[in-house]
Amino acid sequence: MIVVTGGAGYIGSHCVLALHNSGYKVKIFDNLSTGHAETIDRLSKCADVEFVKGDLNNPEDLDRLFSGEKVSAVIHFAAFSQVGESMTEPAKYYRNNVCGTLNLLDKMLQYGVGRIVFSSTAATYGEPEYTPIDEKHPQRPINTYGRTKLMIENIMDDYDHAYGLKSVRLRYFNVAGADSDGRVGEWHDPETHLVPNILKSTFTGGKTFQMFGTDYETRDGTCVRDYINVEDLARAHILALKYLENGGKTEYFNLGTGEGSTVREVFSACEKITGKSIAVDEKPRRAGDPSVLIADASKVRNTLGWIPQKDLEQSVSSAYSWEKTLQSMLQKK
Repeated sequence: MIVVTGGAGYIGSHCVLALHNSGYKVKIFDNLSTGHAETIDRLSKCADVEFVKGDLNNPEDLDRLFSGEKVSAVIHFAAFSQVGESMTEPAKYYRNNVCGTLNLLDKMLQYGVGRIVFSSTAATYGEPEYTPIDEKHPQRPINTYGRTKLMIENIMDDYDHAYGLKSVRLRYFNVAGADSDGRVGEWHDPETHLVPNILKSTFTGGKTFQMFGTDYETRDGTCVRDYINVEDLARAHILALKYLENGGKTEYFNLGTGEGSTVREVFSACEKITGKSIAVDEKPRRAGDPSVLIADASKVRNTLGWIPQKDLEQSVSSAYSWEKTLQSMLQKK
């Protein structure tokens, strides 16, 4: 039995499907503050899952989670993740992300669960000193969200040294796409990510998007970001889990394509997939926007054998199919 915290959320739900496809039984733990009950319902129709509604800061909920069938490992997604909000409400982020994870780790020790795969982030690196960014890059996060994730990484090191709790931390770059079969996808409120916001606009009469900076030293003058497909990402979690099951030591890996797409290329891909013209208003650069953010993912390739398989257009295509499903679902509510 594998516990997936935050399994009703975007990446967590795709990981649940990947676990099911790999033959695992799954127990989802989520307080549904940002995840959706509808996602649990959709997962239950196509996967062997059990759902426990609860909060990481409620010890009784965690006891309910770990009682019953023996849990062999945890994949931990549950966290608040809005960068802007983390700066205006840091207490909320430290209490939920850091304190909640501490509670989870302590209950794992109490119930004899010794392996965890953790959803970390490239935000732990802060402003890039060089690109592509490898795992040796200094970790100097510039926002509260990134600091909470780095604190958790440090805590996991200490829990390994003191208690033998093994972890793999996966540092994501930009995530895009949806389940290829349309069962789950990205569903945030509010939505802050570029690809789903562009796609949503095609259902609501269109809007003009602001493109900040067209004079960077990149192939078309706009910023480059590393977009990883969510199904590729989920597959990496399965490989990390199997690595720990096979006796792997505590580790950390970047997850990205190693190539990246420009902002213009993202808009072009969305126009190609939707067949609709998307209005863009070009603006000067924003302060603090690096020209290029790309992962060096050679470590995860060499250690876990993980290689991304889907490109940007495939991610946009699956995201668009999901957006059609989501719009239909919302109209029926």
